[in-house]
Amino acid sequence: MTRPEAPEDHLAGYTRILADACRTGRRLSRDERESLRAAGERAAAAGHGLRTLVSRHLAAARTLSAALAPAGVERVLTVVEQALDAFAEGHERAQKSAMRQEAADRREFIDDLLYGRSDLGRLAERAERYGLLFSRAHAVAVAQGAEPVDDTHPAARRVETSVLARFGDRRILLTTKDGRLVCVAPGDQADVLAFFAKHAHAATDGGRVAMGRPHHGAGGVVHSYEEALNALDLADRLDLQEPVLRAADLLVYPVLTRDRQAMADLVRDTLGPLRGARGGPQPLLDTLTAYFDAGCTAAEAARRLSLSVRAFTYRLERIHQLTGADPADPVHRYTLQTAVIGARLLGWPDHEV
Repeated sequence: MTRPEAPEDHLAGYTRILADACRTGRRLSRDERESLRAAGERAAAAGHGLRTLVSRHLAAARTLSAALAPAGVERVLTVVEQALDAFAEGHERAQKSAMRQEAADRREFIDDLLYGRSDLGRLAERAERYGLLFSRAHAVAVAQGAEPVDDTHPAARRVETSVLARFGDRRILLTTKDGRLVCVAPGDQADVLAFFAKHAHAATDGGRVAMGRPHHGAGGVVHSYEEALNALDLADRLDLQEPVLRAADLLVYPVLTRDRQAMADLVRDTLGPLRGARGGPQPLLDTLTAYFDAGCTAAEAARRLSLSVRAFTYRLERIHQLTGADPADPVHRYTLQTAVIGARLLGWPDHEV
């Protein structure tokens, strides 16, 4: 069995270089500096901390102090400084290289995880390294602000600091993807995602946060992530104002648009006659939207549109005349409201359906 390397094993050549440079009064050569840098890299790769290594180098110089005395204290200190600088440079270079590789490995894992790529067995092994156990269900929350964020963005660091300070012992993965903040947490720990949502909303200056539903396995993380992204997309198309969206609360919308052609037919047949209105269909479509958002209360809807109740009521009557559907009638109301939702999802009337 191979003996683990000790810090002293990385001093080979150092004492020889030290003695020779002090004896001749010269500076370290380029080859000597490079050999010390290489020794520093090997020591870092072996897992030895720089503080311990510096202490061992100084102790070795102290052991040689009697032999180095003729060179004078100033000369000895100069050579030791040069040697330690080269060694520390190599150690630091190895550390930076390891950090870059770690960051690259983490990014590759996150891409594979959120895109559902890679062999599932291999993905599960890598997931444990980052605190995820695919034997459990996971849910994903995604935060999107006015400007994109990456792993080095102040918002990402603030949210990570807050979440880990509060839930450091939980199995949580915090990252960024496509300019958004992402949190993957165990599916039975809704408090983690709620806490993330609160702090991500604040850190992104009022950005919107969407939460997917819990799902099992590696594929479950992808599914939950896609649900969160779809919720953000729905919020944009429907102009939803809520800062926190839950995919479970928005399931009706994917159902409504599952048969896109049927929805397009409903929008065209129900709301198409509004194109005959003076000023086009948009003012009357806004009227229906405000009416339904206000719980079919005309006074509240009128206030939201800065109209008098009389003017608002006239618009409802005009909609009834053009479409044949009465917004005040419960049966007609359901058809109109579904068509209005479909119009917002499909971008009508700006885009023909």
